Amino acid sequence: MSFTSLASSDFVVSSDSVTAPAWSTNAQTLTAFYTASSNLTSSYYLDVYNTTYNASNAAVQFSVAYGHIYGSGSAPLNSLVLQNTPSRITFGQYRNLIYGDATANVNFGTGNTSSLNLIAIPIDRNRYKGNLFPGTFNLSLKFGTYAQTLFLTNNYNDISTVNYLDCGRAYDIISGSNGTAVNSPLLSGAPARGYTESGSYGLFLPDIGLIVLNPRALSATTANGGLAIPFITSTTAANGWVNHDLIYQTINSGSSFTLNSEETISSDYVFVRIKNAEYNYTANPSMIDVSGSLIYPNFVNSPQTYMTTVGLYNTNNELLAVAKMSKPLVKDFTKEALIRVKLDW
Repeated sequence: MSFTSLASSDFVVSSDSVTAPAWSTNAQTLTAFYTASSNLTSSYYLDVYNTTYNASNAAVQFSVAYGHIYGSGSAPLNSLVLQNTPSRITFGQYRNLIYGDATANVNFGTGNTSSLNLIAIPIDRNRYKGNLFPGTFNLSLKFGTYAQTLFLTNNYNDISTVNYLDCGRAYDIISGSNGTAVNSPLLSGAPARGYTESGSYGLFLPDIGLIVLNPRALSATTANGGLAIPFITSTTAANGWVNHDLIYQTINSGSSFTLNSEETISSDYVFVRIKNAEYNYTANPSMIDVSGSLIYPNFVNSPQTYMTTVGLYNTNNELLAVAKMSKPLVKDFTKEALIRVKLDW
């Protein structure tokens, strides 16, 4: 068997980003939200579906959960340990997930650098491949009978340097759309446009598929005229599902959640160059007789082969990859070939 050694110039690496709607409906915007019956609701979280939860095509799209540093907003798991509640466990879980430190402050920025509570919206892992696409995040919130709707996005287009936490990239959630803050003018002394005096509206964490909202910002009145949704959560609720339902109803009333997933596909291109004097004779044993002579003598002076496969070997002659061509390639002394092999991962 003959081999052709490859040079470093024969290898080219390329990366491409592929985006797709995150929702199982294959639509960029989810406008209808469904949950299971209340007796199936967990004290820790609430799953949100694309259709009625018991339908054949029902699939979890995302979940909502409420966390409080001291355990407020949900009943104790044991009446003898009052602070051991689902909300406290949830707060610790997401604090550790985001910051990699069970004692770190949940920081939503100036005005709320040590938040006592949080709202977690983890996107179901089946909804995305590599990560969430930051510039496509849009979420509308509307509470009860209030006429106003709060339109949330992240600051993807408004920053030049991305902030990183232990969980990966972190973007501020602000009022606006498509990764850009709302363009309403600022009042004197007001925070940056799209933000509130209680920090940002939350954190958008694309690398772990998580959206964390700031309850304090959502229930505060902003000096720059930004909309607010009062009483989105309750620290006095006796059952965790109360806050889950409040959060769900706020999202359901907003009737618009836009999000795409993103996947980076890296490709290694290998250029296999075959010169005119190479690979013109077949190594197929059916072409020779028992004495080792060619069965077809005309192939001695005028050989011809049909290449169908390229094998890539390491320096120990171990086969690592095989590339199949769409159709056989005719090869003789009058022809040269350049075959591009693409390896994706």
